[in-house]
Amino acid sequence: MSTEEKSLNFIEQIIEEDIKNGLPQDKLRFRFPPEPNGYLHIGHASSIALNFGLGIDYQSPVNLRFDDTNPAKEEQEFVDAIKRDIEWLGYQWAEERYASDYFDQLYDWAVLFIKNGKAYVDSQTSEEMAAQKGTPTVTGTDSPFRERSVAENLDLFERMKNGEFPEGTHILRAKIDMKSTNMLMRDPIMYRILHKPHHRTGTDWKIYPMYDWAHGESDYLEQISHSFCTLEFLPHRELYDWFLDQICGADKVRPKQREFARRNLSHTVVSKRKLLQLVNEKHVNGWDDPRMSTISGMRRRGYTSAAIRNFTNTTGIAKRDNLIDVSVLEFCVREDLNKIAPRVMAVLDPVKLIIDNYPADKTEWLEAENNQEDDTAGFRKVPFSKVLYIEREDFLEEASSKFFRLTLGKEVRLKNAYIIKGESVVKDENGTITEIHVTYDIDSLSGSGTEASQRKVSGTLHWVAVDHAIEAEIRLYDRLFSDESPDTHKGKDFLEFVNPNSLKISKGYLEPSLKDVKPGDKFQFQRLGYFTVDKDSTENNIVFNRTVGLKDTWEEKGKKEENSINNGLKEINKYFKVATAEERFVIESAIGETLKTVSNFSLLQNTLKKNVNNTKSSLLFSNLLLKYNTALKTTDVDLELLHKLYTMSLKSESPYVRYEVLQNLKRDSANLNEFKSQLSDLKNSEKNDQVLATVSEMV
Repeated sequence: MSTEEKSLNFIEQIIEEDIKNGLPQDKLRFRFPPEPNGYLHIGHASSIALNFGLGIDYQSPVNLRFDDTNPAKEEQEFVDAIKRDIEWLGYQWAEERYASDYFDQLYDWAVLFIKNGKAYVDSQTSEEMAAQKGTPTVTGTDSPFRERSVAENLDLFERMKNGEFPEGTHILRAKIDMKSTNMLMRDPIMYRILHKPHHRTGTDWKIYPMYDWAHGESDYLEQISHSFCTLEFLPHRELYDWFLDQICGADKVRPKQREFARRNLSHTVVSKRKLLQLVNEKHVNGWDDPRMSTISGMRRRGYTSAAIRNFTNTTGIAKRDNLIDVSVLEFCVREDLNKIAPRVMAVLDPVKLIIDNYPADKTEWLEAENNQEDDTAGFRKVPFSKVLYIEREDFLEEASSKFFRLTLGKEVRLKNAYIIKGESVVKDENGTITEIHVTYDIDSLSGSGTEASQRKVSGTLHWVAVDHAIEAEIRLYDRLFSDESPDTHKGKDFLEFVNPNSLKISKGYLEPSLKDVKPGDKFQFQRLGYFTVDKDSTENNIVFNRTVGLKDTWEEKGKKEENSINNGLKEINKYFKVATAEERFVIESAIGETLKTVSNFSLLQNTLKKNVNNTKSSLLFSNLLLKYNTALKTTDVDLELLHKLYTMSLKSESPYVRYEVLQNLKRDSANLNEFKSQLSDLKNSEKNDQVLATVSEMV
């Protein structure tokens, strides 16, 4: 591998060091080892890109090996989906392998372990095993079955294999060290009994190897040189090596396990268990729902394989877990779609625009550029007539000078067409505008070269001619979770953060060039975002998914909420400087209204943590945060932090802080009893009449 053009990440440095120390480059072999118990997600995409990328860089084979050791959770559907996703990402494996290919060899080695005193059959219950295994700070104790004779172990193990025992009656354990500081080394399980059919071996086997036993040995059998996995497997490396120690020969490559950090993506979950829960409980419509973090879901939504590969390259390989904002991925998607997606016009929230001085029986076919980013994309014809649809938000009857779209008495340009001027509106009985009437400048056609066509106006609107419009179903997808890290909050179910607005379905009107689109076709709806034709589309019902907007609205929302917090902190200082209760009431009300608008749970949690300190401004702000914001409840706050806030506030020099914490304690009946003695002390020492009245009432 050439190192002149780029710096090496730590994984590549490991490989280069091994080559330098004598590993022949033609012995390099990598693998991607998914378990077929779910669909691949964005985290897997990083591992896929790493392993297959190394194969490309070093011109070395990469195996696709399914670790299919648990038939209770594995299905052929998942195998097929995984293969489809990897191929779609643009990678090709050297060999397709399965851990089940090696069941016979793994069993034979397990028998050898028993004969060599390295394994035994344990007949304890799972509860008894858990008790004797100890804890990280308490060493384990030997199983009462640890010293079974070789003959008895061989007999029991064979009978386990033959299906003579119910599930849970026996397991095979490696005999290592019950006093090890690494809990995984305390006689780990190698085999368990499962009377379930396997998707490849059927009912041939009644016992199945555990992942830790099968994984390293499969690597060895395939002569994988480097086994890369995520950081949670770091404690497993010692066991990986111990198992290899028992079987490795000097004449073969010994696999090396090394770990890299998992890529966690904001506003998503990547736990297969949680993804399965989302599917099973119908929070989404299957594994390929466009809101899911699965590769299948992202493909259906309209993400491109090039964008995902670019994302994995952009974020790189790290040694520490970190949370990557999903906006980075969305940027990569926009960047790729901007190059390849044809521009078209669609209206999603229509209102009729009638050009009063345009002939009723006239239709012009105007020329429109397909993609200004692609010189080869060419042009298309779009129909223009007297009655059009425009977006409702593109018109205001009365508007400020900063509104750069259509209003009465103001001129704007219709994209690829004419300059128009707002004249009047028609409303229904509810006051809703049903028609906007305009006039057009007949000499202002875009690209005509006339003096009128060169005139500058403040805005440009997209439109669709009503008589030629195609009706379509538009699925407006947004982030599935409202919180950036939904499954990391202690005491909170990640499902509490499911975004209720993650899918909105509406009717849209499209220009007629889209009548023959096919599933997977991608377009930029001008001024609206990037959209992809969904697989649910039929000849009579075209369905478009919003892939991503033209800009990151979540970033704007996040900045707005951060500004709300910061402005509230600034305003709190004024609270202590004003002279009257009326002035303080006005300031508190303004802060309270601001705090009510903040919904980012992580931001609220972090704000509270930062402001529980012994300053009156911070303590007052923290109490007002609990008082006014309904997204953050006292039960969501770490108990130690909450008690610290209450304790500091009750002892604060400021009577305003003491008063507000009393109000919060009155509402927090679960914690009130913990502070009875402090309340009594405060009653005896309090000088402020308002605080004294409140605490006296409470005591």
